[in-house]
Amino acid sequence: MTSIVSVPLWLALAVGGLAAWALLDRLLVPSARWFIRSRANKVLDEVGQRLKIHIRPFQQVSRQALIDRLVFDEKVQHSAWAFADARSMPREVALAQVRRYAREIVPAFNAYIYFRVGYWLGKKLSQSLYRVRIGFTDDAGLNAIPENATVVFVMNHRSNMDYIVASYLAAEKAALSYAVGEWARVWGLQQLIRSMGAYFVRRNSKDELYRRVLERYIAMATEAGVTQAVYPEGGLTRDGTLGEPKFGVIDYMLRGFHTHGERDLVFVPLGLNYDRTLEDRTQLLSGGVPSRRSGRGRALANTLAFAGSQLALMLRSRWYRFGYACVNFGTPVSVRAYAATRGIDFEHLTRDERQAQVAALGRHLMAQVGLLIPVLPVPLVATVLLDNLARPISELDLKSSVSARVRELEAGGARIYVPRGDWDYAVSAGLRMLTLRHLVDERDGLFAARAGEEPLLRYYANSIAHLLAPRQVIAPG
Repeated sequence: MTSIVSVPLWLALAVGGLAAWALLDRLLVPSARWFIRSRANKVLDEVGQRLKIHIRPFQQVSRQALIDRLVFDEKVQHSAWAFADARSMPREVALAQVRRYAREIVPAFNAYIYFRVGYWLGKKLSQSLYRVRIGFTDDAGLNAIPENATVVFVMNHRSNMDYIVASYLAAEKAALSYAVGEWARVWGLQQLIRSMGAYFVRRNSKDELYRRVLERYIAMATEAGVTQAVYPEGGLTRDGTLGEPKFGVIDYMLRGFHTHGERDLVFVPLGLNYDRTLEDRTQLLSGGVPSRRSGRGRALANTLAFAGSQLALMLRSRWYRFGYACVNFGTPVSVRAYAATRGIDFEHLTRDERQAQVAALGRHLMAQVGLLIPVLPVPLVATVLLDNLARPISELDLKSSVSARVRELEAGGARIYVPRGDWDYAVSAGLRMLTLRHLVDERDGLFAARAGEEPLLRYYANSIAHLLAPRQVIAPG
């Protein structure tokens, strides 16, 4: 005898959804993971033959295993117990907090995502927006880095495009692991970033337990030889100048370095610059430059207007991308050699001595980075136009003034990128970029900064101001 059992529609849908999820979890997800893992292994075999700095076993360990290793690290455990005792809380609660921090920080590197998806996206995006160039590379110094050394690229931070451009240009040398701020913790984006090997950090966190977990992860990655990239300035430059550096992450890296250990720690200075950064006006606003602030509606309207203007330029064949983006790779700095020549043992310094020595090393690295920042057409032209605010200048006189500036820069050892090896073209390209952006007006063959746009011109001139006389460092207001 049969009977009909009636159930509510919502219950039937819920049961069907759970069944579908079970099927997905038991059959499809494992198959997808196997497929991705097999493709990643093939990529590892391929890129391992051409990379100068190899992928480390640490990067191939499962994310969950790394999280467990970090959570149960002896120093992290001691910090968790001390944290719990100081606040009279159960140790299990402190340990749960440590686990949350570890899950937040630890990446999930996937070679297939990095070298197939990430590299392709980085290349297409970089080349669609800029004429991307490598200006200078100390190939002899890079080739002399020991194979088992931990390599850290130290660079200035002008744009969020830095992550993309640097990773794209360094892809033939190494897979870079970045520290990424909380801005990128958006569903979908954070998964992609983690699979690219980046780890998330809370900028300026005062939580001692969090800082210890972060410190231990960075030290462990450094000790394991993971290639990393760091921005000592912390955030983007707000006025175009090199920002005041912070050396917390470098200190954490040095904690994973042992003077008489297996691996040397080698810092590679890297300088980036752009003829145009996408965040220039936003950064000027955040730096306190007087300007009209806008709400979300106004910001959306501005974004659409910008996209429309770029499309109009494309249709008229007057779109020249955003000019040049250039990267210079400098001479590697071996911590082992640096410490030996100065009689320093970072492992046996007092706290005050260590802070002083880490700061000295950090300043030395940032000085090298500053010298490597490429001199590009727009910053050069902007510098000369600011020298002539009181009067318009002809293109011939502008080129003559740029030539004088170039001699000054060359005398100071600056790295100057000359497009096509032609200075006449370089100046014309820089002037064209500024004119198209309506930062410079042309009248009767004479050029002058547009009223109200001096702060933005200073933003670009300041990117090379430290390479000229001190008087050229200009405030943004």
